[in-house]
Formats: sequence, structure tokens, C-alpha cells
Amino acid sequence: MSPSSNRPLAALPGRKLVVAAVLLAVVVVVLGAFTRLVDAGLGCPDWPGCYGHLLWPDTPEEIRIAEQRFNETVEHDKTWPEMVHRYFATTLGAVIVALTIVAFRARKQYPDYPVKHCIGLLALVILQGAFGAWTVTLKLWPQVVTAHLLGGFSVLALLWLLYLRLGNNAPAAPDRKTDRFRAWAIGGLVVVFIQIALGGWTSSNYAAIACINFPTCHGHWLPPLDMAEAFDITQDIGPNYLGGTMDNDARVTIHFVHRVGALVVTLYLLGLCAALLKAGSASLRPYAIAVLAALVIQVTLGISNVIYIIPLPGAVAHNAGGALLLLTLVTLLHQLYRYRQQPEGTQ
Repeated sequence: MSPSSNRPLAALPGRKLVVAAVLLAVVVVVLGAFTRLVDAGLGCPDWPGCYGHLLWPDTPEEIRIAEQRFNETVEHDKTWPEMVHRYFATTLGAVIVALTIVAFRARKQYPDYPVKHCIGLLALVILQGAFGAWTVTLKLWPQVVTAHLLGGFSVLALLWLLYLRLGNNAPAAPDRKTDRFRAWAIGGLVVVFIQIALGGWTSSNYAAIACINFPTCHGHWLPPLDMAEAFDITQDIGPNYLGGTMDNDARVTIHFVHRVGALVVTLYLLGLCAALLKAGSASLRPYAIAVLAALVIQVTLGISNVIYIIPLPGAVAHNAGGALLLLTLVTLLHQLYRYRQQPEGTQ
């Protein structure tokens, strides 16, 4: 914090606005998952409106005109999820714009205010808007859908990190036991992010129910795989990808790789949590327990989704669980870097 200010960093302007943004981002992530899972990604064939409406066609006359104009059937149960998601996302974008304005106004009084962080968030949310439009105009092209999902999780994580930074960015009490865990925690964040990407690829290619038993897949520990088609990122732009276009072996491959990824994440984070707890650092114990709890919740949700064949509440909760796991790791890393920033000469 700048010497020019004698107020704690927690008193800096914008923190309450960040809380609102974090809550909005959670809603947007959950609504995005719900929209994908009810196959409402193309519930509105145009963008930013819906069949030419600011909301969606609702009356019989509006529906009749919309169907004549767009030459397709209006499905009300798919129009409203798409538009509600868009409006919440737009509201989140407006709040992030406001946060950026607050950051520029605050930087003169508080030179340490994370202005670049806010600018990066603004750039990312603008890119997210573009991906939202491309999701519709490119007819659920899996590459765009997956990137849009990753962008949403990234916005949420960066907002949460901003909240933590504004809450207390002062160096923490020294704890040399934490030094060796920073690289390990970064690795955890990377493997979780990759697993989220695999989850997005699984969802966007409609591979979630490619294996409907557990722990085997159609009775095989290693089912027939087609890696070339499963992870072909040169798919054509133009076809309607609603429902997916891959054959069964490719979808089984995607699902199986996602399961393997879950196993890798589980073993990695179990090792990290065990090491943190074994180190005997009282300051890091709560963070290790939080990561472990989030991991248990997410693994349980993942297995139950397979066993019960992707129930909607469970599938939405699985997306939220991925976000929770990501945020616990961001919190852990933030704490570890606070230790790193201890004043010179501290013993």
C-alpha cells in the first residue's frame, strides 16, 4: 500500500463492487452450464436479440411472426434460458466496466491499486462477449463453446483474485514452510484448468453420456479409442453442432480422457493437500482442507453424474463444483504469494 495512505487496503474503493461482480460471475457460469445442458445454446438464432426481440417472442402473434421470419420453430423453453444468460452476462460486463473506472480514479491516491488487473478483466470480458456472439453465429462450434466456457471461468477466477487483493495485500507473517509449495500449487491450478477445458470439450461434443457405467466404460477398462477424431480442432465452421457430429468411438474417447484427467487431478491435489498438512503450517491448514473438500465434492458429483446419467441438477452442480475447486486453488496461491512478499530482513 502506498505510504500516502494511512487506511488499510481493505478500505480501498471498489471492493463492494467486486463482491457484486463475483456473485454475478457465479450466476453467469451456472446459467451458462444450464443453457448448454438444456440444449438452449441456439435457442435464439440471432444475436444480441432473440428472433428480433429484446427479450424473446412470447405471445402467439410474436411467435408466428418470428417463425415466418426465421423459418424455424420457436421453442420457448430454449429461448428464455439463452436470453437470461445473455442479460446476466451483459450486467456483469457493465459492472467490470465500472470497476475499471473506479480503478483509474483510485490510482492517484493509491498507487498500488491493481489497475492493470482491472484492465485485463475488462479486456477478457469484452472477448467473452465476442465468444458469446460466435457461439450463436458459428452454431455451437465446439472450439468456440469450449473457449467461451474457459473465458467464463477465467473471469470468475480473476474477479475472486481481485477481491482477495483488495481485501489484504500486505505481506503475511513469515512462514518458511510455505516456500516449496508455490510451484506445486501453480501446477495444481494448471491441471484443474486443463480438466475444465476437457469438461468443456466433453460437453460441447455431447460426450457426457458416451460411457454410462462406472468405473469401466461399456465394460472395458480401456475402451476402443479414436484420439485423432476426438481431439480434431480443425472441425469445419458452418455445420450446426447442436447434438454433436462425432461418431461414438470419438465421443467415448473424449469421455474416457476426461475421466483420466479427473484421476490425474485427484491424485495431484491429494498429494498437494497431504504435503501441506504434513508440513505442519497452521496458517496453511485451512486452505489445504478447503481444497480437499472442494475436490471431494467435485469427484462425487462427477461419479454420480455418470451413474445417474447426467441429471440436470447434478450436471449444473458439477460445473459449479469445478468453479469452486478453481477458486480454492486461487485462494491458496494468493496466500502463498503473500508469504513471499514478506519485508526484507524478516527472519
